[in-house]
Amino acid sequence: MDEYIDVVDKNGNLTGQTELKSIIHTKGYYHHTAHIWFYTTDSSILLAQRSAKKTICPLLWAVSVAGHIDAGETAKQAAVRETKEEIGLTVLETDLQDIGVFECFTTYDSGIVDNEFHNTFIAELKVPLPALTPQEEEVEALKLVTFNTFKNLIENINNNGNHFVPSNKKYYEFVLEKIKEHTN
Repeated sequence: MDEYIDVVDKNGNLTGQTELKSIIHTKGYYHHTAHIWFYTTDSSILLAQRSAKKTICPLLWAVSVAGHIDAGETAKQAAVRETKEEIGLTVLETDLQDIGVFECFTTYDSGIVDNEFHNTFIAELKVPLPALTPQEEEVEALKLVTFNTFKNLIENINNNGNHFVPSNKKYYEFVLEKIKEHTN
């Protein structure tokens, strides 16, 4: 779907301009996304495998839920909406703990210029994995990995057969630390 998204400046501030997602990715305009990392009380993190239909990084594993923030929407509103759309889970804004905004500026071989600010949240997954319904266009599969497995995947990010979306290793490390802090 080609939705309208708010364009922001290089510091993440709204410019007052909106544009279609396809144009934003063609022209490399800065924009916001919502990332939600779900964890369990028994020390696991939910990972989502990107759909084979995705233009960017198909079939690689990534954040539990992620999506663009639509024009006029807040990061938490987008997080709630995306969670329902991508994995069929209803969460409330109060379930989301904001852990920060992270720059991710990447150009892909396909010509997509993706200059995103990841508005990142963590939240406890309170239902079993089979209760989740992956959205076919977005999510190929879901899995829970232990904190130790997640840490090992991060440590071997360049040697794990492209398991993770090539991203900022420090971002993954920060997310793991914040989840560990929250579960202790």
